[in-house]
Amino acid sequence: MIEEQLKALHKEVSQKKRIASDWAGQIHDLVEDRLLSAYDELPELARRTHQACLDWAEAKARLDQASAS
Repeated sequence: MIEEQLKALHKEVSQKKRIASDWAGQIHDLVEDRLLSAYDELPELARRTHQACLDWAEAKARLDQASAS
């Protein structure tokens, strides 16, 4: 794989990791600041966080595979 493609994959992995961390941060903020008034938001936040983690894992696997080649 050419260097530009590896850089693009690294960038994608970093972006997806940031997105997953942002969603996790929203869960953290909800729990810390307003759990008893906004607990009904947790399932949707958890779903989105889980999907963001799956997206990151998929991109990371592609990067790992490309790096090994």
